[in-house]
Amino acid sequence: MEDFMSGIAFAAGGAAGSAPAAGGVAMLGQFLPIILIFAVFYFLLIRPQQKKAKEHQAYLANLKRGDKVITSGGIYGQITGLTESAVTLEVAENVRIKVSRSSILGSALEAEKAAAAPEEKKG
Repeated sequence: MEDFMSGIAFAAGGAAGSAPAAGGVAMLGQFLPIILIFAVFYFLLIRPQQKKAKEHQAYLANLKRGDKVITSGGIYGQITGLTESAVTLEVAENVRIKVSRSSILGSALEAEKAAAAPEEKKG
């Protein structure tokens, strides 16, 4: 019985050692699923997020006085002043607040349209 087991071990070792090129193909076969998973994650998650972040940065760079915006805190207002890092919003008549430029989420008009869309589907 011991000779049988040692014979199998030698046969397995000899087959692996005699074909080093086959080992490279086997290794590629092992890493292929990981590579495919990374590719799927890149095209479905990472790339769209980078594109959205790039569009948001462009939106923030193109802000101007008179734009109606919404902040990350949910405050709607109209831009009355801009600096490189801050935005002054008029949220009511003669009520102005200063917020960080990065806290601007987007256009208030687009947010109102998005909020009205589900209501139209219900009706």
